[in-house]
Amino acid sequence: MDARQLEYFLAVVDHGGVSRAAAALYVAQPSLSQALRTLEHDLGQPLFHRIGRRLVLNDAGRALVEPARQVVRGLATARSSVESVGGLAVGRVEIAATPSQAVEPLASLIKTFTTAHPGMTVAVRAAFTASSVIDMVRSGVVEVGLLASTEEPAAPGLRFTELGRQRFVLVTPPDGPFPPGHVVQHGELAGRRLIVGQTGSGMRRLVDRIRDGGVELAPIVETEHREAILPLVLNGVGMAVLADSWAGLAERAGALVFDLEPAAHLHISLASRPDALGPAAAAFLASL
Repeated sequence: MDARQLEYFLAVVDHGGVSRAAAALYVAQPSLSQALRTLEHDLGQPLFHRIGRRLVLNDAGRALVEPARQVVRGLATARSSVESVGGLAVGRVEIAATPSQAVEPLASLIKTFTTAHPGMTVAVRAAFTASSVIDMVRSGVVEVGLLASTEEPAAPGLRFTELGRQRFVLVTPPDGPFPPGHVVQHGELAGRRLIVGQTGSGMRRLVDRIRDGGVELAPIVETEHREAILPLVLNGVGMAVLADSWAGLAERAGALVFDLEPAAHLHISLASRPDALGPAAAAFLASL
């Protein structure tokens, strides 16, 4: 078993097939397939169910994913550590972020980091919930995760750096029912159509709590595309409960933004694995 075989194995897992993995890695498909067969031979058992041209992870394959990520990530960290001896001029940090926090504070964090280290590359991976961010950091898919949660986050083996809190606000079309500066009580949402993210998101949990508190809402519009929420609001489909990281963008687009009472907040944190942090990721955290 070698690192190249593990890298090819993970590429097949992440890209959903041999041909897409080969294209992503810029290698010939027969070479990648041979590397997989050699890996399976070395391990003494297959890693995939082969269904026609499809490869589906079996139990052995699923057991290999996380250790393989740690090996590949560890080698990348070792390489970066050696390269950084001459000064942190180049490198790459990979970050998983939930959608609202990718608007802010991630944009500001990246600006600060790249200003201090202009030769650095930053790759942002999407995660829709805090638990997804934590899983991606724990499994080694990324080194750093930016997440928002209604409670202070905790997970074995991870370090959390608190960045502050974001308040939930109500975003309405410019011709909405509330005058500028009005503080909207939960009860005033009765009969209103709300646009929300998918189950598991902070905004959805707050809307569910408002409804469970006895406020009769109109049918809800649910979308997994967080970037679609503001256009839906501006088109008059409904209102949205969003983290206030969206407030500036919403107001510049012409929407109205209101405080909600009772107030509700999200805890914003960065997650990392203290035992497996490369120089670039360490510099990113230090830039805070």
